[in-house]
Amino acid sequence: MKEPEGVSAIDFLRTRSLANVVQAEIERMIIEGELKPNERVNENALSQRLGVSRGPIREACSALGAMGLIEIIPNRGFFIRALSNDEALDLSKARAAIFGSLAMMLAETVTDETIAMLRGLLEKMEAFADVGDVHEYYPINLEFHRQISQAAGNQRLASLYQSFVRELHIQRYRALSTGDTLHVSNKEHRALVDALEARDPLVSLVAARGHILNGIKRTWEAGQPGDSVPAKAKIDPRSVGR
Repeated sequence: MKEPEGVSAIDFLRTRSLANVVQAEIERMIIEGELKPNERVNENALSQRLGVSRGPIREACSALGAMGLIEIIPNRGFFIRALSNDEALDLSKARAAIFGSLAMMLAETVTDETIAMLRGLLEKMEAFADVGDVHEYYPINLEFHRQISQAAGNQRLASLYQSFVRELHIQRYRALSTGDTLHVSNKEHRALVDALEARDPLVSLVAARGHILNGIKRTWEAGQPGDSVPAKAKIDPRSVGR
């Protein structure tokens, strides 16, 4: 990328680096609910809070817009994107299909090292599930899913999967924040790793897809914008393969 005229390469890289830090912080605020769906991003307030100029904030918001977390409305500004029930459901079902496919691919080539790494992540998640700490559990959960998508060996599918993950951050975080969901979620993770370790593609597909479909049900039970629960959000247990 070519730096703007009149700006040194060092200053340009410094600005880019700062924008990346600001982007990570705004993404965190969106995920954890500090910035609400449909809320307008107050650039001045963020500038004061983060101790940066409005330039890196605008650059970060533009990047988050490309990721689907922020909506850019001309002449009005940046707004936290709000998915409709149907949009979130369609994305979740697409994510389930892709994650199942990735797990099936991984089962055919998975190494003992990858299994050991996944089991290490399982133990970390279990520790935070025991104390009900969703704030610490969630990023490890993201890493668990990311490692499976990357290890499967199909970058096109992995990239598509991650794009869905970004758009569904708010819904997933909310679902994990209710009841004993952390232990239930991690039990499903264990079943998936067991299937991968058995090198069974079909069982891995069913476990991975079922985990996401069960997550859809948990998400709507946690309550979504619009309050109504779409009929098509009700998961038929037979479709999960159990």
